[in-house]
Amino acid sequence: MDDTTTASSRTAPRETADLALLGLAAAATAVRNGDITSETYTAALLQRARTLAELNAFVTIDEAAVLTAARDADRARADGSTAPLLGVPLGVKDSYLTKGLPTSLGLDNLAHFVPREDADAVRAIKDAGALVFGKNNLVEMSYGLTGHNARYGQVKNPHARDRVSGGSSSGSAASVAAGIVPASLGGDTVGSIRVPASLCGVVGFKPTTGRWPRNGVAPISHTLDTTGVFARSVEDCALVDQVVTGERAEEPPGAGYNVKGVRLAYAPRQFLDLVDPEVEARFRDVVRLLQEAGAEVVEVDLGDDFGTLTQTATWSIFFHETVGAISEFLRRHDVPTTFEAIYQGLKPDLQKVWGHMALPGGGGAVSMEAYQTALTVSRPEIQRRLDVAFVAQGVEAILQPTTPCTAPLIEQQASFLIAGREVSHLTLANHTVSASGLGLPGISLPVGLSRGGLPIGLELDAPLGRDWALLRLARRIEGILGAQPTST
Repeated sequence: MDDTTTASSRTAPRETADLALLGLAAAATAVRNGDITSETYTAALLQRARTLAELNAFVTIDEAAVLTAARDADRARADGSTAPLLGVPLGVKDSYLTKGLPTSLGLDNLAHFVPREDADAVRAIKDAGALVFGKNNLVEMSYGLTGHNARYGQVKNPHARDRVSGGSSSGSAASVAAGIVPASLGGDTVGSIRVPASLCGVVGFKPTTGRWPRNGVAPISHTLDTTGVFARSVEDCALVDQVVTGERAEEPPGAGYNVKGVRLAYAPRQFLDLVDPEVEARFRDVVRLLQEAGAEVVEVDLGDDFGTLTQTATWSIFFHETVGAISEFLRRHDVPTTFEAIYQGLKPDLQKVWGHMALPGGGGAVSMEAYQTALTVSRPEIQRRLDVAFVAQGVEAILQPTTPCTAPLIEQQASFLIAGREVSHLTLANHTVSASGLGLPGISLPVGLSRGGLPIGLELDAPLGRDWALLRLARRIEGILGAQPTST
C-alpha cells in the first residue's frame, strides 16, 4: 500500500473512529447535505487504512489520487451535484479493471498492469459520484476460499487476526468489516462474496447471475460468475444495487420490519448435516425468532443426493470453463500476459489444482460430456427440487447457515475440523454452491458471534430475478435481529 501522507489527511483519532462507523447511505447523505466534506471523510478512512494495514485488506491505495478525487467531489457538491454516492470512497476487488489504477488479479506478473478502462460496474459507481478508495486484496485469479495470496499476503479477519477472512473477495469483506470503507465491490462464482461476508460479519449480496455487469472483471466461469457488493447493512447493498443496475424498487428495502405471513423454508437434512454445533444452534435461534415475529418457516427435503448433485454440477462447470473464460478476458482487454504465463506463475498448490482440474489434459479434467450433463441435466434437476420450496410451498427464500463453521485458523486453513470431522477449505462453500449453480440471488447476513467472538452468517436464497424482493426481506430480517457487533 502506498503510504504517502499529506497534511490534509491527518485526522484526530476520535474523529477517524466516528467517521469509520458511517454506513454508505449515511456517509453519502452527510456529504450531500454538507455535514461533512468528502475530503475529511476520505482522510479519516485513509488514516484507518494505515492503522489497520496488518489486515492486508488492500493491494493498492493511491492516497494522493483519492484525496484529489475527494476535493473534486466537494467542488462538485458546491456546484450543485446531488449524485447518489457523491464523494464516498468504495473498495474494489482487484479483479476489476480500474482505469489509471493498477489491477493485479492477485498475480505477481500483473502487479504493475494499469488498465486503460474501467470495468462496467466501476464506471457505474464513479458516474454516481463514488471514489475508488483502493484495490482490495484477493486470492490469485479469485481461485480460493480462505483469503491467502502468495504475493500480497494472507488477508486477516478483523475479528481475530489469527483467523482467515474467507475468499476469494477477502480484502473486500475485511475492509468493510474493519470500517476502512463503507462498501466494496466483490465477485462470487461459488461463494466468494457470501463466504467472506459470513466469516467477517458483514452483509454480502450476490445478485441474480448476469443482472449486474461483468464486463471488465477477471472471470472464472461465464456461467457462474457474478459481481456483487459488501456493506454493513442491507440498505447500503440495495443502494449500490440501484446505482449499478439503474433499477428502482417500488418499495424501498427499509420499509418496515414486519415478516408476519412471510413463508420461508429450510432444509435441515441438506444444510445442517455437517455444521458446527454453535453455528447450528444460532441458526435455529434465528428460525425461532422469525417464527415468533410471525414468519411461517417450513421444513423441506431436497433429497439424499442434493449435496452431491449440486457440488458435482457446480464444480464441473467451474473447472471446465476456466481456461476459455480467462483466455478470452486477457485477449478482449489487452491484458499483458497469457494463460500459460499465469499458470506458470501460480503458487504451487494452486498450480497443482489447475494442472489437475482446469487444464484440458489434466487427470481430473471435466470432459465435455460431463460438462454438458451438468448444464442440461443436473441444473434443471436442482432447480426442480428447489421449486418444491419456491413454487409448491410458495416460499420467498430458503434459509441456511452461510458457512458451516466460523472462520478457521490461518495456520489450519487447508484442513480443519467441523463437528469433529476433518474437512478441506472447499467445505466453506458447501451451502453457497446451490445458488451459484443456478444463478440465484443470495445474501449473507451477520446474525451474531460465537462464544469465541467470531461472526456467524445466515444465507437467504431467492428465485431467479427476485433480487429486490430478497433485499426487502433481508432488510426486515436484519431489523428483527437487530444490529450486529462489528470489529474494532
